[in-house]
Amino acid sequence: MSLGAPGRDLRVPPGPGLPEGLVVPAAELVERFSRSSGPGGQSVNTTDSRVELEYDVASSAALSEAQRSRAVSRLVARLTDGRLVVVASEHRSQHRNRVAARERLAELLRAVLAPPPPVRRATRPSRGARERRLAGKRHRSETKALRRKGSWD
Repeated sequence: MSLGAPGRDLRVPPGPGLPEGLVVPAAELVERFSRSSGPGGQSVNTTDSRVELEYDVASSAALSEAQRSRAVSRLVARLTDGRLVVVASEHRSQHRNRVAARERLAELLRAVLAPPPPVRRATRPSRGARERRLAGKRHRSETKALRRKGSWD
């Protein structure tokens, strides 16, 4: 998946709800770096490998008004002042964490901007299907009744 290199525009590939894909300008993305927790050897206390990628969903020019309202309503629990923050710290390399954060943001945007699934319409089994089901149950019952003790007399 080619999302563009860190520091460049974020390219979200086409998918449901995004027929042409989406390009988020690099100016709308804010990257912050900090020290990552966990194992890392001697470089763990000296390198800022943890990446926070921040995207202002509520005021993004890359999204249409319908996309923006859908994204804000679906991300309301994750937004802080209309901003979405994605964190990556699983790699020891800052570059790999930057790529991971961009991939995570792109997948999140694709999932959020996808249209909701169609509403399920409740259906009922046809009369023939009900009769076949009951006939099968009767047949099975008769088969088991023949196996019972003393039924062959």
